[in-house]
Amino acid sequence: MVGGAVAGVCSLVLGGLVLWTRGEEAPRAAAGPAPGARAQTAVRSGVAASLPDLAALIGQREAAVRERPADARSWAVLGAAYVEQGRRTADAAALYPRAEQALRTSLKVRPKDNADALTGLATLAAARRDFPAARDWAEAAKERAPKRWTTYPPLIDAYTGLGDTKKAKAALDRLLELRSGPAALGRAAAVYRDRGWREDAAAALSDAAAGASGPAERAAWLERAGQLAFERGDREGALRHFEEAVRLDPDQRAAQAGQGRALAALGRTSEALGAYRTALAKQPLPQYALELGELYDALGMTAPARVQYDVLRERVRRDAAGGVDGDLLLGRFEADHGDPAVAVGLLTGEWRRQPSVEVADALGWALHRSGRHTEALRYARIATDRAKDGTVRSAPYLYHLGMIERQLRDEGPARRHLTEALAINPYFSPLHAPSARRALSALGEPTVTSVPEF
Repeated sequence: MVGGAVAGVCSLVLGGLVLWTRGEEAPRAAAGPAPGARAQTAVRSGVAASLPDLAALIGQREAAVRERPADARSWAVLGAAYVEQGRRTADAAALYPRAEQALRTSLKVRPKDNADALTGLATLAAARRDFPAARDWAEAAKERAPKRWTTYPPLIDAYTGLGDTKKAKAALDRLLELRSGPAALGRAAAVYRDRGWREDAAAALSDAAAGASGPAERAAWLERAGQLAFERGDREGALRHFEEAVRLDPDQRAAQAGQGRALAALGRTSEALGAYRTALAKQPLPQYALELGELYDALGMTAPARVQYDVLRERVRRDAAGGVDGDLLLGRFEADHGDPAVAVGLLTGEWRRQPSVEVADALGWALHRSGRHTEALRYARIATDRAKDGTVRSAPYLYHLGMIERQLRDEGPARRHLTEALAINPYFSPLHAPSARRALSALGEPTVTSVPEF
C-alpha cells in the first residue's frame, strides 16, 4: 500500500530534481545551505520559502520516498512543501491533493508520535479554509507534542477562522512562551491586528522582517507590513513595503497585487493595472481578479471588469477541486456584482460552519444588498462591536455598517461610522470609498436641536 502511495504521489511530480553544485573557487566554509535544506528549514518553521528552493526540496523528498517508502518524516516534509508550493503558485487543484496524500501516507507509516504529519494536515486544512478540520488536526498535534512550538501556528489560524479569538490568543501566548523570532512574531502580528492593536502588529512585523533568515522570508513579512500600512490609509508606506518585497523576491505575487492596490489609491492607474495583471499571471488567486475587476469598474471599464469576474468564478471552481472552500469570497462577489440572494445562501452556510468576524461582515452586507436590512444590522454589529470580538479596525466593515444604518434611517450612527471608515482609510476600495463619501455628503451635517430654556 505504501509503495502504491509513493507511485501515486511521485507520478504527479511537476518537474525534475533541481541540482545544486558548488563552484570550484568557492571555499567550502563560505557555502550556505543547499536550496532544499533552506526550504526544509522554512517549511518546518512555517515561514515563506522561495519557489526555486521549494522545487529543490520537493525533488529531493520525492526521490527519498521512492527509495524509502516507509520514511514517515520525508513524507511529512514532502506534504508540507506541496502545501507551501500550492499557496505560492495558487495551484491548489494540483498540489493540495498531493499534499494530503503525502501527509496521510506519513501517518499511515507512523500512526503514533507523528506531530509533523498532524501539523501538516492542520496547515493544509487552514489553507483550504476548512477551519473545523484545521482545529481538530492541530489539537491532535498539540496533544502529542504540547511543547513543540510548530504545532501552535495552525492552531491560531484555526481558531481565528472559527471566530474564537480567546482561544487564538491563548494559543499565541503559548507559542510565545515556547519560541521567539520571526515566525512567532509574524503570528503575533496577525493576532494583534485582529484585536485592533495595529501599532503592536506593525512593530512585530518590523522585527520579523529584520530577523528573517533569507530574502523570501523577509519579503513575506514586508508584504504583510504593506497590507497593514494600506489598511490604515498609508498609501506611500504600503507601496514602499510592497516594492521592497518584490525586489527581494520577484515571486512575491501578493506584494505585486499590493502594489496594484496602493498605486490605484495614489491615482497611478496604468501602473496599478499592470501590477495586478502581473500578479494574476503568476499567482491567479480569485481575490486578485476581484480587486482588478473592481478597479476596472471604478474606471467605467465594464467589459474588462466582466472578464475578471469570469476569471474569479473559474478560479473558485478550480480551487474547489483542490478542496478549497471559496464560499466567503464568492459570497462577497455575488453580493456586489452578482446575485445577492445567492450570496446570502453561501454566507449563511459559511456562518454556520465557521462564524468568524469576516464572515459576519460579509453576511451582513449580503443581507443588506438583498434588501434584508434589519437582519443585516445584527451581523454588521457583530463584525464591529468590540464587546463581541469585532475588534478589527476595518474601514470596509465600518462602511458596511454605516450604509446599513443609513438605509434604516439611523442617521447619527450612519454618519459616525462612515466618517470613521474614511478616517481609517480613505482609499479602502476604488468602488466603495467614493460611495462612502457620497453617502456621507447626502447625510449632511447633524441637525442641531434647540435646547429648551430653564
